Amino acid sequence: MWSELRMLPHRHRSELLAPLELNELPSSNPWSGNIAYLDRDGVLNVGSKSYINDIDEVIILPEAGRCVGDLRRAGYRICICTNQSPIDRGWWDHKRLAKIHDYIQSILLEQDNDAHLDLILYSPYHPDANAYARKGNPGMLQAGRQIIQSAHEGIVLDDSNFNYNQDYIDHDESNSVMVGDRGVDMYAANNHGVRGIRVDGSVGILEAIDQILS
Repeated sequence: MWSELRMLPHRHRSELLAPLELNELPSSNPWSGNIAYLDRDGVLNVGSKSYINDIDEVIILPEAGRCVGDLRRAGYRICICTNQSPIDRGWWDHKRLAKIHDYIQSILLEQDNDAHLDLILYSPYHPDANAYARKGNPGMLQAGRQIIQSAHEGIVLDDSNFNYNQDYIDHDESNSVMVGDRGVDMYAANNHGVRGIRVDGSVGILEAIDQILS
């Protein structure tokens, strides 16, 4: 029902509302609710106007793995929120994207053992579809908050308690952050009520890490 009515975000190798198994945070302190919502291209890896179409086109940005590890060591959960319209355009499929995401995760962990991506969400929709899941709408951030929060609290998400679009119930995002390299990322951050930091796409998250952790 939800996917037909609302064009929901998609989740890496999983149904959207399936239970999420969270890796332990490196810190011994309990999670305080902080989430780092990260765009992918231009934040973790070099972007391209022609999109990233396979793993041989992935170039990880400088110190991206260390930065993700630093965020998790500081108590942040990591939620990737990425627009991926080539799927709706028919250029390639969800399996191809999953392969790319697996590869990015593997490289980040090679750089830093703590650089786990807790949740990867993506919007496969064409810009003309006007999907709420596509940034600069906040749909992916809304979903990410609820999936991670529910996993932490041991709550099972389903259609009855997943709130989306105008039904979304605001959460405290005062200590969370959205990092992206484009205006749509900042629009999504603003629409979700979370601090947005825009970075140079040739530098990525390294440009923002000190500002986030200061």
